[in-house]
Amino acid sequence: MDMWIGWPDISLHPLKKIYNSKKEHIMKPTILVLGGGIGGVTAAKALRNEMGNEDGINLARILVFEKEKSNLFAPSLTWMMVGKRNEEQISQKMEGMEFGGVEIIYGEIESVDPRTRTVISGGNSYSGDYMIISIGAEKSEVHNLGLYGHNFYTTQGASEFYSELKEFKGGKIAITVSSLPHTSPVAPYEAALLIEDYISNKGYGEATDITLYTPETKPMPFAGDEISASVRELMKEKGIHYKPEYELTGAEKDTLIFSNSADNTEKEQFDLLAYTPKHECPKLLRDAGLTGNSEWVDVDKDTLQTAFDKVYAIGDAVSFKQDGEDTIPKAGVFAQIQARVVAHNIARIESGKKPDKSFEASGSYILDQGAKASKIDGDFDSENISLTNSGLFRHWEKVLAEKTWFLKNFHS
Repeated sequence: MDMWIGWPDISLHPLKKIYNSKKEHIMKPTILVLGGGIGGVTAAKALRNEMGNEDGINLARILVFEKEKSNLFAPSLTWMMVGKRNEEQISQKMEGMEFGGVEIIYGEIESVDPRTRTVISGGNSYSGDYMIISIGAEKSEVHNLGLYGHNFYTTQGASEFYSELKEFKGGKIAITVSSLPHTSPVAPYEAALLIEDYISNKGYGEATDITLYTPETKPMPFAGDEISASVRELMKEKGIHYKPEYELTGAEKDTLIFSNSADNTEKEQFDLLAYTPKHECPKLLRDAGLTGNSEWVDVDKDTLQTAFDKVYAIGDAVSFKQDGEDTIPKAGVFAQIQARVVAHNIARIESGKKPDKSFEASGSYILDQGAKASKIDGDFDSENISLTNSGLFRHWEKVLAEKTWFLKNFHS
């Protein structure tokens, strides 16, 4: 029988291993990632890499809170609208990213306390050393549009739109931006171009009118006048009618009601309708006191930190307003950049170093038109942005981005 007198040398004792493992567990930081969309998945993966996690060696505990069991690659929804994709091709089970210290907590988030960095989900409380909010925008129906058309920001809406489109033999197709701001600002324009390509290939181009209605003053105003004019000209070449400054005020069967730039009421007929839902900052975040004057989550533009210590926000719920307008579009490409900045800086803090990365809004969009596509690329802070000519290469660049997303982030 061993007798310990005074302070034992635990390095020689079999309890050393147990003691050290408990100590490591106590010292291991816990990072709460709220949301398992493009931003949340990118954050979790970047944290895993930046913190030195590997299978079997996990130096940080990364909890991802997500209500859905599958991850959807939303940029491909416009392809789903014209039958080029189905749901299985643009989604992957979330469980595929549960390795290297990443755990998925499934279910609705019931409350968030940024002061204590605590989340309540499924009746259970989770506290972290850091919190990254990537919940996205809350989407809802407006003007009873769901009774008359299809919300193409969902797999169901995109699929049901295609079910009608493939039986379409001519008439009026409307694509409507129901309100501003909205996520994926290229999506309505891409939808219009892809629908036109589909209709033309079916031989019903001359029998079909396609119209895009939007409250915007011009296509994608964040990209600058030159690109806006180029996109408008592209739609004109394709025979797509474009009606900016059309504020949707109501809907009836086969009819949309707008207030136009002259404050006149316009009634527009349609036979087939696709629309964007209303976007708002999630009530969960508003109730948590995370929103500011912008009605979205305000963050430090460089670090993405909110008003609360070690609480960051990325993606669509964040506002970068200047002179009353969002300077950075609500798009997945920027959520990914923001996620990597936050993950890198958290790892630096944990290693006793100063954060040294700042968010820079340099990114690109692909505007697909069917067999061809254009690329909008540049620094969205400075409006130093370019638009490439349409080509087959850009179309396949978007295909590659879709395939790479699942290959890089999810184990099969």
